[in-house]
Amino acid sequence: MQPSFPENAKSAVLDEATAAIMLENLYFAYPGKRQEPVLDIPEWHIAQGDHVFLRGPSGSGKSTLLNLLAGILVATRGTVEVLGQELGALSARERDRFRAAHIGIVFQQFNLIPYLSVLDNIQLAAYFGRKKQIDFDSTIKQLFAALALDDSLITKKANHLSVGQQQRVAIVRALVNAPEILIVDEPTSALDSDLRNAFMDVLLAISQSRGSTLIFVSHDTALSHYFHHVVNLSEINRLGAGNDVS
Repeated sequence: MQPSFPENAKSAVLDEATAAIMLENLYFAYPGKRQEPVLDIPEWHIAQGDHVFLRGPSGSGKSTLLNLLAGILVATRGTVEVLGQELGALSARERDRFRAAHIGIVFQQFNLIPYLSVLDNIQLAAYFGRKKQIDFDSTIKQLFAALALDDSLITKKANHLSVGQQQRVAIVRALVNAPEILIVDEPTSALDSDLRNAFMDVLLAISQSRGSTLIFVSHDTALSHYFHHVVNLSEINRLGAGNDVS
């Protein structure tokens, strides 16, 4: 049974004609002498509330694309529009604020602050997201229970956790604000099959209850059946397999 989460007032019926993400003539090359291109995507739109499983071999540019969607990287040219905001028009600080307020991210590197407690790591996400968390404590408890995290871990420093525990805490941190956009990159690599399935249940439950748009990258194609759409990056990227990048 999937866990239930409190409904958000913003979770009104979504206008399916409204895109959460719009890419137009996106071209990206990492700076350097060679400036080898990585992505050349003429057009890609994701509707609000859609759940997309993005696949492709190592080196095809999946992680690069996720970094562009999160505003961590900026397109060499073209348009990356997220929730109606053109990210290239924002300064680095403005992109940071936009990401904190609207986007939850679980990357392969967990990016927990090692000397802070688990609770402090999660609270930082809520603080930078600037969202009122009336049900903050209960949401953490629900997420901990769903991901088989013991409540006693809440006061432990992040660097005292196992790799699997760190990964699950990173997932809690990304989900706690119920962001409009969830970007998830290989989140189950350190989880066994039972925890993997529990994670997928809680991820889909909170995404559906809050109307979140989900972009999920994984080499585990067995997870693709959870998703509305499965997209092969080579189908939208004119460069095919890219130039041996992430």
